[in-house]
Amino acid sequence: MRLHLPFIRAIAVVALITAAACNLDTGPGGSPSNPAGETYAASLGVNISQMTKISNDLYFQDLVPGTGTAAAAGSGVSVTYTGWLANGTQFDSNVGGAAFPFTLGAHDVIDGWDLGLVGMKAGGKRRLVIGSALGYGSGGRGPIPPNATLVFDVQLLSVR
Repeated sequence: MRLHLPFIRAIAVVALITAAACNLDTGPGGSPSNPAGETYAASLGVNISQMTKISNDLYFQDLVPGTGTAAAAGSGVSVTYTGWLANGTQFDSNVGGAAFPFTLGAHDVIDGWDLGLVGMKAGGKRRLVIGSALGYGSGGRGPIPPNATLVFDVQLLSVR
């Protein structure tokens, strides 16, 4: 049986695309992060064993329970937040500045926020620990390295 060169090329392209698709969560930074296996800077106050597990890539702890309206997918929310890497390096914050508005579940933010803020009540403050699969993945972003576990303290100011 003789295979033609265009057919062989087509098979090679399909194989490359398939291999790339299977490795979306890995890359130059190694494997996706595992929040349960991380060592956290003491300054973050993270104790995974005392947090609520939503998935292997998402944990939360209500630091201050809210008393207002609960956030749900499709809700417009406004928050203040601070984000850190597991080693304690702060990479972003809007505390002391303008609130950050977005629509929960509309992919305006990383998946860890879209999933981790559901059910939170206005006036509350929640700590999220987010694995790279629900964060910035194998590409990282700006000061966030590839496959980084992220820690956020988020205060939910309003739900509309």
